[in-house]
Amino acid sequence: MAQRPIILGIVGDSAAGKTTLTRGIAQILGPEDVTVICTDDYHRYDRKQRAELGITALHPDCNHLDIIQQHLALLRTGQPILKPIYNHKTGTFDPPEYIKPLKFVVVEGLLGFSTRGMRDTFDIKVYLAPPEPLRTRWKVKRDTNKRGYTEEQVLQEMARREPDSEQFIRPQRGWADVVVSFYPGSQGPDTQLNVRLVLRPTVPHPDFVSIIERSGAHTRSAVRLELDRDMGKPVDVLEVDGHATDEQVKELQEVLCEEMANGTHICNIPGEIGKVTGTTGELLQSHPLAISQLLITYHMLKASRGAHV
Repeated sequence: MAQRPIILGIVGDSAAGKTTLTRGIAQILGPEDVTVICTDDYHRYDRKQRAELGITALHPDCNHLDIIQQHLALLRTGQPILKPIYNHKTGTFDPPEYIKPLKFVVVEGLLGFSTRGMRDTFDIKVYLAPPEPLRTRWKVKRDTNKRGYTEEQVLQEMARREPDSEQFIRPQRGWADVVVSFYPGSQGPDTQLNVRLVLRPTVPHPDFVSIIERSGAHTRSAVRLELDRDMGKPVDVLEVDGHATDEQVKELQEVLCEEMANGTHICNIPGEIGKVTGTTGELLQSHPLAISQLLITYHMLKASRGAHV
């Protein structure tokens, strides 16, 4: 039997960090084996039409959810799709693109978990939930630098979108296997971000208890595992501090790599893993981001061992 593609869903509000997370995951798996799809391409209306209709891109009625679901079903069985393309710079649509699924498919966007049909196509589901003040800074930075907006325009649009974020985006957190929340550490709002990984029992996670215990006290000061509740349900929570050193996360990274790759090239951490852009444009290493990317990749590779069409 042929092996079908493994599909990862990454959902979060606008500028929650979906593309940064995806980039490192694709780098670990090998870009030549990864198809990345953004569900923004399935908007029903262009920017001008949305303004005229008074609807935001976050509303389900503003997106072709039925076509997303149909395309995901085709990709899951290894079939190609003709995917629309939404141009964020112009706010209009470009000609569609013929997409053939590779070994892994990463689907990132706003509403990927909003229907049962879509949820059922994903092998692993991840939700990004940074604190709103941090997401606001990220969105202002991205949309002013890359999409031609002023800061005032970005903040006005975020305020207009807030009711739809509350009603349609944030509830999707409840469907995720892993919730990733980057948050500021003691060094400042945008440097050395910590991460809080909510690990739901919907998928079997690595034995972090034994990994952390084996690593010793120096690791436990920067990497912690605890029991908590998320949306009323019991979960494990793995926290990694932004100030963690190479030595403190070495054991955790090595175990994840070994379990994923059985000693193959994945243990040679590629260039993009854990990389974030600093305030002056320089590339910085983030261990919390690297651990998050490795954990999600671990689940994708584990799913690939039993996936067949």
